[in-house]
Amino acid sequence: MARVFLHGLGQGPDSWQPVRACLSPAPDDALPDLAALLRRGDGTYGALLASLAAALEVLPGPLDLCGLSLGAVLALDYAARRPERVRSLVLIAPQFRMPRRLLALQDLLFRLLPERLVTGGTDLKKAELLTLTRSMADLDLTAPLPGLACPALVVCGARDRANLPAARELAGLLPEAELRVFPGAGHALNRETPELLAQVLSAFWSNRP
Repeated sequence: MARVFLHGLGQGPDSWQPVRACLSPAPDDALPDLAALLRRGDGTYGALLASLAAALEVLPGPLDLCGLSLGAVLALDYAARRPERVRSLVLIAPQFRMPRRLLALQDLLFRLLPERLVTGGTDLKKAELLTLTRSMADLDLTAPLPGLACPALVVCGARDRANLPAARELAGLLPEAELRVFPGAGHALNRETPELLAQVLSAFWSNRP
């Protein structure tokens, strides 16, 4: 079995290090670099998912998938397509049906802001981020949710107003999900509250058979 940590947009694999430092070591941990995977294809979400799926296929299963934001979307989508490969899901600040107004606002901000502010210190270019986010506009994972039988933990910060409604709805749609809301926390919980997140992850994974 492997634990897989999927970072968010504007982050890199190293964004999980504060959390992993608080967890028991696991030799099979995997931290895919989503920027590198994105560049293997045409820069769209579908190509990114395909590249990630190929990378996950070589890991010892079943997998414990833990994703934040974009990483949560990818984890959920992969689990819907390959449920036999997934032991559990942790979905942090997730969306499962893309909010068109939010994406349109994000697109506008991305186009207006300087490159360094848009990319968040990653090596992705603004044009690459725009291609990716625009390709996600019609993404809707609602249909397969009732069939996902694996245990799921949905986590969101109380101040993450853009994602908290979706997190609550998602926890209600997944058959075996529980919801945890972190008081006073925002979006990037792997950076904001790594100790608390690690405690919650450890408790969740320790209860899995």
